[in-house]
Amino acid sequence: MTAESNAPRPAVHRFAVDVPELELADYQRAVRLVLRHPLITATWPDERALPRVRRFSAALRRDLAEAFGYRLELHGATARLVRAKDRLDGTQPAVSRTGRPFDRQRYAYLSLCLAVLGRAGIQITLSELADSVAADANRITGLGLDPDHGSDRRSFVDAVGWLEERGVLRLADGSSAAWASDPGAGEALYDVARDVVFALFRPTRVVQHVDSVSALLDRAMSSSGNAERRQAAQAARRAVVESPVVYHADVEPAVANHLRGSALAADLARLTGLRVERRAEGVLLVDTAGFTAERFPGTGSVAQAAVLLAAEMADRVADPDGRRVKRLAPPDGHAQQQALVGHIDASLPTATLVRLDDADPDKDWTVEGESGPDEADGTGRLPFITDSFLRSAVGEILQRYGTAFGAQWHADPDRLRAEAVALLERFGAVTAVPGGVLVRPLVGRYRHTVATVKPRATTETLF
Repeated sequence: MTAESNAPRPAVHRFAVDVPELELADYQRAVRLVLRHPLITATWPDERALPRVRRFSAALRRDLAEAFGYRLELHGATARLVRAKDRLDGTQPAVSRTGRPFDRQRYAYLSLCLAVLGRAGIQITLSELADSVAADANRITGLGLDPDHGSDRRSFVDAVGWLEERGVLRLADGSSAAWASDPGAGEALYDVARDVVFALFRPTRVVQHVDSVSALLDRAMSSSGNAERRQAAQAARRAVVESPVVYHADVEPAVANHLRGSALAADLARLTGLRVERRAEGVLLVDTAGFTAERFPGTGSVAQAAVLLAAEMADRVADPDGRRVKRLAPPDGHAQQQALVGHIDASLPTATLVRLDDADPDKDWTVEGESGPDEADGTGRLPFITDSFLRSAVGEILQRYGTAFGAQWHADPDRLRAEAVALLERFGAVTAVPGGVLVRPLVGRYRHTVATVKPRATTETLF
């Protein structure tokens, strides 16, 4: 046996194969950048983003397609990641510059703005854009747009601001704020980045053929066992990078098998530079690099209250001396998806629908294995924490850490409780149900959390 045979063999990786080790950290930063910002322009999210993506464009295209089933397109000064979605997710809405989540009206105005800009020239004034959007909106029952109406104007300005932030519209003259204050007196002139307009509007299906939002979800048909395994592996990786936590019970058995395997953690570590934390109930991607837009635990009063509330719930569930916690079956995930699909489909226009010959309008949308295992038995039931316990716990938190929370939260503890619970639900720690919440396994991660309150700075006085 020679010395060479005893030497350790280099690790064999499936991803970032052609990326030198000295450049791997930069490549992983580019992967995280594209996953977080599926639209990248010369100015969005910053001026350094597009060069970082272009530097590794060939490797990114190949790895994102193989790992996730995504398609990376680069045209002009625009990079667009066309993602495959497995299910609807209402927890990550578009937000305005002021942090206001988009509602149906804002989404409708945003879509109509894109339609108008697709027909426009290289420049357009804000009033021209508003008039064109209003002409289309006023033909849609229940929508409409009156720039003189305050709520309509604010929603329209939020949609325009979203486009302006991403470089679709570039202010050439005037002020959008002046128009927003008084459409009759103010005006703004925009340059239209047509390459960004066309990169944004990339539906996976011809819109006139879509009779349900479910048609936009990933429904790839497999012709072999290898193809099915590949698609299940892609779905598992997608779930981990797109969700704060992935529970085995919430996904198909084939996807859960890949979540349990060691290859997934190695693949995602190679791609993103982040570590996968695996527990018996599921997995999560530990964000140590600012990968996600919102982090938990995080800063701010709501985030601090949420983690302290999670610790209180974990202690309540595990308290051997306390009363036995009631356990309930969680809501059926398939039924929730069906309800969300129906909610969205109720607003789809039917006048322009072109139904395909093989479409069956009476057939319900189903996803094989979507509901996961039967959660109605004893092992699938989750601890139920009542609203009264949550109110009491928040009151104790405010009393115990009074100096850490501002006067507004002491004056309105119910609002603090509601926002903290909403944050926990967004991160998969609890499921809100009538009368309280169901505690999910992620909460156990924050048991025995100890908070250190920094005293607020005080100013010296003369007396």
